[in-house]
Amino acid sequence: MNDTVLIVGAGPTGLSAAAGAASAGRKVVLVEKEKVLGGAPILSGYARLVPSGEWAKDAVGRMVARVTGGARVTIHKGAKVAGIEGDLGNFAATLSNGQTVNAGAIILATGFTHFDSINKPEWGFGTYEDVVTTTQVEQMVASGKITCPSDGRVPERVCILLCVGSRDRQIGREWCSKICCTVSTNLAMEIKELSPKTDVYIYYMDIRTFGLYEDKYYWRSQEEFRTKFVKARIAEVTQGPDKRLLVKGEDTLVKRPIVIPFDLVVHAIGMDPNLDNPEIAKVFGVGLEKHGFLERGEHYTSSFASTRRGIYAGGSALGPEDIDTCVSHGLAMVMRAIGDLNALVQKAA
Repeated sequence: MNDTVLIVGAGPTGLSAAAGAASAGRKVVLVEKEKVLGGAPILSGYARLVPSGEWAKDAVGRMVARVTGGARVTIHKGAKVAGIEGDLGNFAATLSNGQTVNAGAIILATGFTHFDSINKPEWGFGTYEDVVTTTQVEQMVASGKITCPSDGRVPERVCILLCVGSRDRQIGREWCSKICCTVSTNLAMEIKELSPKTDVYIYYMDIRTFGLYEDKYYWRSQEEFRTKFVKARIAEVTQGPDKRLLVKGEDTLVKRPIVIPFDLVVHAIGMDPNLDNPEIAKVFGVGLEKHGFLERGEHYTSSFASTRRGIYAGGSALGPEDIDTCVSHGLAMVMRAIGDLNALVQKAA
């Protein structure tokens, strides 16, 4: 039996799993398709993380350093797993770089893809330069200045549209992406910190700052930072004669049409299944649930099992998750995998 743990994906989930397995005395092989480690927070240039408030580059940077500095961890960047054979305790994986990895267990920490707002064209993305996404605003916050891409001016009025690519059956996105409300209320406060004179509006169907985040984000953004919340159904985003963006829709509280001009419109984009999931499912022989995320095996007595023995899945590969949960999933998958490998040894004895 081989007790090496093969981990696919080096975002927060995979980094947490790698550090956990190494600390438990296991050899780790970490495979990441990108040339850098850190996943979405690094690749998309996130600013401060929710709920810690730490800068992504610092928090995730520590996670990367902990793994790259470990003697038990071998890292393959810019590589994918091209083929897999075997079973729990004895897998052989062929990598796209031609190398072969032998492992006892495999952890899929393959993450998600940001929703592409091009799939919601009536809301102006791709048509108007000053319609952007939350990831683009994260990058602005990280740079220390909020500006309109069209001309570099500081916006007087910003609108954040929630549930872009979430809870929308018309475009096949039936799920709630869980984190968008909290991220958006946090961004509203960060915009105000950088530009106190800018008015920030959040258009919503419902607000879901889940768990303990209600007072820290929802109420604080209203009461301390004067974010204006508008319960509405948005019809379209167009442009007026003065080149300002017009957000058109219905205020669902007072049941009347509204048209408000903005300088910057922000799409709070949801979390889609990883675009590589069909390939991942084929290579690893695991299932996908109906929306396209990786499918769980048995929930409660074999947590984080995929539909194939010896292969485990967690974090946002299973569905929308916040970063803290992803870190916890990474550690939990390692515990599950090591437990199953130990049981295999005991059975053989």
